[in-house]
Order: sequence, then structure tokens, then C-alpha cells
Amino acid sequence: MRKILFASLLLPGMALAQNVENGKRLYVRDGCYECHGYAGQGGAGARLAPKVLPIAALIAYVRHPSGAMPPYTAKVASDADLADIRAFLASLPTPPPLSSIPLLNQ
Repeated sequence: MRKILFASLLLPGMALAQNVENGKRLYVRDGCYECHGYAGQGGAGARLAPKVLPIAALIAYVRHPSGAMPPYTAKVASDADLADIRAFLASLPTPPPLSSIPLLNQ
């Protein structure tokens, strides 16, 4: 956790390209959806969307995760790839409030 905090302080101005469509493609190609769901909603892995980590914290965690997540080196997913994945996750809409779903309010 300290690495994530340090990286978020160290790299706040990091300028990386952000391509939502490429991020969606990479999210599926690299298998992120298998644990985090197609909409980043979580499952075996943590919920990633709609509140997405800052890019520096995301990169730091992906490189040195805790728990069952395998590390993704820059050879597997570059910083630019992770910026695109983050852009995709940030583009996902917030789900509706549970109170707006009639079936759940019976």
C-alpha cells in the first residue's frame, strides 16, 4: 500500500495517452474482465469502476499487487496501455441507484 501512495505522490503529472476504445480492447485481451467483470463491477477481483484509481496508483498496484492478482510487468501492459484501460473504466456509467430498480423494492 505504501508503494501506491508513494507512486501517486511521485507521478501525479504523468502525461499518458488515453484511448477508451483501445482500453476496452486491452481490458478484454489481457483478461482483466475475468476477475473484475466486463464493466469493472468486481467479482473474484476488486470493483474497478466507476470510481477509478488515479493513474499512478493504478500502475503501481498492477505492477506490485497484493492478494491473488498476478503482477503485470511493462512487457505485458505498458504504462500507456494501463492509461487506456483506466480511461475505459472511467468511461463506464455509474449504475442506477438500487432504489430505482422496481424489482428490488418489492
